[in-house]
Amino acid sequence: MAYQNITGSLSPADIQEIKAAFATIQAKMPFLVTLSVEERRKLFKMGDKSLAFVNTSLTAAQSNREILPASFDVNDFVRDYQLAITLTELLIGLRQLTEQVDDTLMAVGSEAMGSSLTVYDYVKTAAKKTPGLKTIAEQLGERFKAIKSKPAKTNSDL
Repeated sequence: MAYQNITGSLSPADIQEIKAAFATIQAKMPFLVTLSVEERRKLFKMGDKSLAFVNTSLTAAQSNREILPASFDVNDFVRDYQLAITLTELLIGLRQLTEQVDDTLMAVGSEAMGSSLTVYDYVKTAAKKTPGLKTIAEQLGERFKAIKSKPAKTNSDL
């Protein structure tokens, strides 16, 4: 759907249902872990190219169990592989949803900022003649103080 002005909203009940759905997802996957940066660095990574390698290795392990040590659990290997495939599929859907939420947040945030700038312009203008608006105009103007106070770059800075 092409972007147009967003008019959506979420009721408190909708928000609770969405949060409950998140909780359900987490409850359905109690095995999820959080890795440290160091742990992530040390682990083997299984991307698209490695997927074929792992699949072929699994087939070889299933077809030739006698060459593997007794301590090698082929069934555990099968479970890990199947879970990796399933999580990859789920992650694709989650990434699509995350991208949509992120894009929608950016668009609606831009709309809200645009409306805020319009209000600020009217408040600044009205503050010159309307008692009580000067404080609000100054408060709104705080958003732009850091921008105005930065020194302009000179040719020697470039």
